[in-house]
Amino acid sequence: MGEAILGAAIARGVATAADISVAEINDERRAAIASLHGVGTTADPAVTVAGADIVVFAVKPQEFDAIARGLKGSLAPGQTAVSIMAGVPIAKMSRALGHPAIVRVMPNTLATIGEAISVWTATPDVGIEARAQVSSLLGVLGQEIYVDDEKYLDMATALSGSGPGFVFLLIEAFIDAGVHIGFRRDVAEKLVLQTFLGSAKYAQATGKHPAQLRNEVTSPGGTTAAGLFALEDAGVRAAIIDAVEAAFERSKELGA
Repeated sequence: MGEAILGAAIARGVATAADISVAEINDERRAAIASLHGVGTTADPAVTVAGADIVVFAVKPQEFDAIARGLKGSLAPGQTAVSIMAGVPIAKMSRALGHPAIVRVMPNTLATIGEAISVWTATPDVGIEARAQVSSLLGVLGQEIYVDDEKYLDMATALSGSGPGFVFLLIEAFIDAGVHIGFRRDVAEKLVLQTFLGSAKYAQATGKHPAQLRNEVTSPGGTTAAGLFALEDAGVRAAIIDAVEAAFERSKELGA
């Protein structure tokens, strides 16, 4: 995810390679990032932080404590710490870094193709200019939504952060269903992917409620009606709601 942000920022002119420094402890990974993106790299996070306007923490949550110990007190007034770590609350980041200007973001994996939806919030210590910089940075990944309460980040983690995994499972099931009824797998895959993509675009373009769109393609006694009855009978709607709720509860557990 960190590299997706890096690549998109350079490709879309939000920053130049010369503006960016990356801290990476793995030697091979560090060399690959420098070669591919032309950015400065180091094994020492303190070197990267020095002089940066925005410091992005794109690390696993369990790695944050060790990094924060080495950086505590090193962020200067005017610098903004941006976290894309799942389940790490702002209060913990601020305490661990000894720094009040924190932005917490929940992007999703679709950032790699510029189709992410990122939900973010900021502490009052993050100024107007810094907020604009963060908004521009997230904008290169896709769409972004600012929320005024951190509680929505756990909700976003469950719905849009984990959501692609749930959608991919549905896509896989639809493809398997196509193969089951007689399509070649490559044909089933093409049909299913375009159906999901087109349906999402159509919903966006029309702005209609999904229930209305569903009714428009459901003829009385027809094939869609039969299929929808089977889905409702199997409890698919309830299972999806349960999946999102389970992800939400897990996100809160990680934060605690």
